[in-house]
Amino acid sequence: MAVAKYVDHLPLYRQEAIYARSGVPLSRSTLAEWIGAVGVALQPLVDATRQALLSCPVLHADETPVAQLEPGRGQTRRAYLFAYRSDSERPLIVFDYCASRSGVHAQRFLGEWRGALMVDDFAGYKALFADGVTELGCWAHARRKFVDLEKASGSAIAPEALHRIAALYRIEHEVRGADPHTRHAYRQQHAAPIVAALHEWLRELHPKVLGSSGTDRAIAYTLKRWPALVCYLDDGRYPIDNNPIENAIRPIALGRKNWLFAGSGPAGRRACAIMSLLATAKANGHDPHAWLSDVLERLPVTRNSDIATLLPHSWQPAG
Repeated sequence: MAVAKYVDHLPLYRQEAIYARSGVPLSRSTLAEWIGAVGVALQPLVDATRQALLSCPVLHADETPVAQLEPGRGQTRRAYLFAYRSDSERPLIVFDYCASRSGVHAQRFLGEWRGALMVDDFAGYKALFADGVTELGCWAHARRKFVDLEKASGSAIAPEALHRIAALYRIEHEVRGADPHTRHAYRQQHAAPIVAALHEWLRELHPKVLGSSGTDRAIAYTLKRWPALVCYLDDGRYPIDNNPIENAIRPIALGRKNWLFAGSGPAGRRACAIMSLLATAKANGHDPHAWLSDVLERLPVTRNSDIATLLPHSWQPAG
């Protein structure tokens, strides 16, 4: 049921109908209670996954809106799901359900963590960067500005910008799988000159384009984000873009259309806890149903000191 809802995006009312057609009368309230029990059982794994995530030196972050039902009013209000993903070989993903998009939620979640954070240009993260967190800018976002420009205006500048950015991605493809030291050296040799030339070209162009035009906006965004965009050249551990966390959030949009809303704040937090573990299992190549079924059987007899063996990024099937 949990996998059907959070991985296959089947809301409980549809699951209720499916069971009824099979001659199994299960009400939505019963299904909701069972999923709630799953969430309670998995809480130690959720806490351990978050702790493991916060031990990583490089993280991705993004956020997306979700609707939350207002108790007793029959209306919904906008809540937010903040998403965090490690950039490690065995990725960890944690979704944090928050009442608003305020940056205080990211500050609360990350606490004393002071690594490198890959984000878009959302102002809510700025306090973190003023307090010792390294800001990494997303080249995919910069590229998207020029893609949109080319589609909207047929600008001659956009194809040239896209050609130069594509060269940076070809370099990333060439060095994929290398250790951080090798990746850093390769980027310095091959990517740094392209980045420097792109910067000079954009700075020369910007005063010549019409203010408030699409071209102006694309160039202005890229130049504004430049210090964060070039940070990936400084360390071979740093990613070039935020695509991994955007890919992790993408299924939420599909689920959001099917679930319609979260029933309450606690229900939203419970959903995020379960989704975090299932998304991490999937990101590590595991069948979420196989992982969840196995872990729910083993969890009651697993010592606290062995909880890490059940986490989805380090799990091995029983037997």
